[in-house]
Amino acid sequence: MTQPASSAVRIDVWLWAVRIFKTRSQAAEAVRAGHVKLNGEAVKAAAQVVPGDHVRVWKDHRYMEFDVTATVRKRVGAPIARQCYVDVSPPPPPMDIFASMPKRDRGAGRPTKKERRETDRLLGRGR
Repeated sequence: MTQPASSAVRIDVWLWAVRIFKTRSQAAEAVRAGHVKLNGEAVKAAAQVVPGDHVRVWKDHRYMEFDVTATVRKRVGAPIARQCYVDVSPPPPPMDIFASMPKRDRGAGRPTKKERRETDRLLGRGR
């Protein structure tokens, strides 16, 4: 069994290696899009991750937060991957929130201002 190394690794490689993203290109795209924050700041894909860093990822319509405990360069199995970080993510939103969102018929056009405000209010983005 391979033990995780503890040296600096690119953030896109680390996200792929510990199975946060299925492919490295998906991880790199998320970093480029600004969905990944390292210690509270948006970074480029080449940014180095070391143990002790805090990584925040926007994925699947929610934030996932990790404290890095070890770094790996190669993709590892799930049991070893879980040893490389501590998941400090907030609990996912209840599924009834998504079920209560208004649905639009396909091809019905853009939502009206009233419909958009209702959607924002349900998602907690409204005032």
